[in-house]
Amino acid sequence: MKKHGEMRKKIEALDARLVTLLNERVKAAVALDRVAAAASRRGDVLRRMASLNKGPISGAGLEAIYREILSAVSALERRTVVAYFGPSATFTHQAARLHFGSGVDYVACETIGDVFAVVEKKSADYGVVPIENSTEGAVTHTLDEFVATSLKVCAEVYQPISHHLMARVAPSRIRRVYSHPQVFGQCRRWLHENLPGVELVPVSSTARAAELAAGGKGGAALAGALAAELYRLRILERDVQDLGGNTTRFLVIGGACPPPSGCDKTSVFFAVKHKVGALYGALASFKKYHINMTKIESRPSKAKAWEYYFFVDIEGHAEDRRVARALEELSEHCTLMTVLGAYPRAAGAEF
Repeated sequence: MKKHGEMRKKIEALDARLVTLLNERVKAAVALDRVAAAASRRGDVLRRMASLNKGPISGAGLEAIYREILSAVSALERRTVVAYFGPSATFTHQAARLHFGSGVDYVACETIGDVFAVVEKKSADYGVVPIENSTEGAVTHTLDEFVATSLKVCAEVYQPISHHLMARVAPSRIRRVYSHPQVFGQCRRWLHENLPGVELVPVSSTARAAELAAGGKGGAALAGALAAELYRLRILERDVQDLGGNTTRFLVIGGACPPPSGCDKTSVFFAVKHKVGALYGALASFKKYHINMTKIESRPSKAKAWEYYFFVDIEGHAEDRRVARALEELSEHCTLMTVLGAYPRAAGAEF
């Protein structure tokens, strides 16, 4: 009993030190006016914290703590507003929460175009939109919106897509399961093996599925963890998707790019002349300066039939000397070229 009391006093003393140190950190960040930069440079901060972590706390646990610290810092300066492709409790909302924490105001938008419009009008400081999925490829609506905007990519977020069975009733009392049709397709085998004969009801979103499960007797939903939190559902089974590893990459858009962090990406879109070897000649600048291209997508220009815009991600920041030279040479082969953004590579992102 004595040892237990001593350990309790030690924990209380450590808690007091933690509170004092957290407040000192927040005051220092505000005093140095780093709040605005923190919103777009979270990846840089999180990588630095991960390098200092010697355990036993997990990397994911430390990351979650620091996201909330950064969010609290932002809230002290002024309330940050973040728009996202809604509705609430979807994976885009979850990605926004993963990046910005809970200390900001979130605004759900009906379309990806609405997210861009809200940020352009400065009704929101940042927007969060999906750009690609590891199994389904590029989100073309987002690519098309970049063609007509002056907004920049400020950050990226990788969100694992995990579907959970959730309800307010016991598994034996489930009579119907709500979810988006695509989710049913991704969980087909699990549903067949574990809930045979249960009615599957397709709805417009996983958020709507959670809402219906919360309001109806015998109802359950297949949705993300945030939906369970917001609609107060109990997660009965986790990760019920048939295939693991499905991840969606999201982009944070805003008015300006953050400065180089030392571990960055640059996103560019361009068009080349309609002639033999034009694209090859344009991309040769990356090879010349030993710059790794991590992504390339094409989209119809819509201005003229059979002409295309190309979207490219490369390693490095647009302000880095080698990258700047490569982009300058790239532009010489292009009819137009725009740097969409240069931003810290997301923590945990792999090429």
